[in-house]
Amino acid sequence: MAHWIPLTIVTLYVISLFAVTWWARRLTARGIGGIVGYLLAGRGLPAGVAAALLAGLAVGGASTIGVAERAYQAGFSAGWYNAAWAFGALVMGLVAAKRYRRFELTTLPELFERYYSTGARVIGVVGQLVLQVVITALQYVAGGAILSSLMPGIFTFRTGMAVTAVVFVGITLIGGFWAAGLTNVINVFVIYLGIILAAVLTVGNLGGFGALADQIPAGHPGFDLLAVGTGLIVGWFIVMLTTVHSTQSVIQIGFATKNERAASRAYLIGSALIFPVGFISAILGIAAAVLHPGIIAAEALPRVVLGLSPLAAGIILAGLWAADVSTASALLIGSATLVSSDIIKRFFAPDLSAAKDQLICRVTVFVLSVFTFLLALTVSGILRMLLIGLTLTTSYTLIVLMTMFWPAVCRRSSATWTLITTMGALVVWLVMPAGWRFLPHPIYFTWIVSLVTFFIVAAVDKRRIMI
Repeated sequence: MAHWIPLTIVTLYVISLFAVTWWARRLTARGIGGIVGYLLAGRGLPAGVAAALLAGLAVGGASTIGVAERAYQAGFSAGWYNAAWAFGALVMGLVAAKRYRRFELTTLPELFERYYSTGARVIGVVGQLVLQVVITALQYVAGGAILSSLMPGIFTFRTGMAVTAVVFVGITLIGGFWAAGLTNVINVFVIYLGIILAAVLTVGNLGGFGALADQIPAGHPGFDLLAVGTGLIVGWFIVMLTTVHSTQSVIQIGFATKNERAASRAYLIGSALIFPVGFISAILGIAAAVLHPGIIAAEALPRVVLGLSPLAAGIILAGLWAADVSTASALLIGSATLVSSDIIKRFFAPDLSAAKDQLICRVTVFVLSVFTFLLALTVSGILRMLLIGLTLTTSYTLIVLMTMFWPAVCRRSSATWTLITTMGALVVWLVMPAGWRFLPHPIYFTWIVSLVTFFIVAAVDKRRIMI
């Protein structure tokens, strides 16, 4: 009986998402057609909806399950992961969002061809797809873990992954970017309701924060803000500052806003929404270390929730799952935009009608969802895998910011060579024996390679870009 209460709550949550999605479908149908209408909401998202979309994208499985997993071992300092995300969004809103919106782009690789070369666009698409496919696969993993851990009598890990896929793929297929945005308004509310309720009830059951601190196992860092290491924390901030400026699914939110002012406000509001989630999740990871010593770290948050009443567990489950669904929807939209705009329309079918354009977009979403689901079956270590994948964004960020703010040093081959060498640097890092790694995170290595390559090209290639 206990399992049916959470299942009922989650079912009602899913029904509300699909109701909003079906209504959002009308906005997509009556607006601008084609890719812009379906995958960019007709460039009509208001700042509040775009902010919810950004927060939903940022606060996924890594920000809840993943942070609690790390906090189970490293304590409160794991919460800096989300603080880094918020910092990246803040800088984007203050510095670059208006400029991005002014370009009237559909994808980031489109900018590379506009100012650099067709080859740069192709390489850019490959890197972006690899990055987004990895992150999307992680959302299946997190969704399966949530449902199977909290309702083991109903879901296995794989059926939990499958149900997660059906929900966010269905939302994306039916309603496009408008649906992703409007459902994320619900998702962000449910996320906060769930994790705050979990933290309040769990800490309350332990006797308050003081009692929680007194019961932390010997050797556990507890509420030490620097326990994960200053080098890693700084690395997270560099990763997220880089990611926000150069990942298709993130910057596409700005592309889809009504105007430059709405783009800037969306990232600023989103930053405030993102910041607290990581530290709240970290508290739950610490509580798991007190209540359940010796478990697998990935089970930290689900095991804490299982100790609460079925009603509370159901609300919390919906919140955790909302975090996962919200991220996956935006990622699928971003990946589909890359394939549809930068590959199919650019090289194979440039003159598609609006109706056929949207059909291609929907087919792309479906194919990508199947591929990422299969990839998810091989993934482990949510936060570690995510942070490694995000290091690919260094070259994108460098190229874009130089194009915007220092075009005089940009050369026609800058994008191609910077992208290639940075991708190669990440491969070298991954195959390098751990004892040879002299830096605390691959982001440092890829940034060094990106910068060195960019300025060598600036010195050798005399062909300036025209902007």
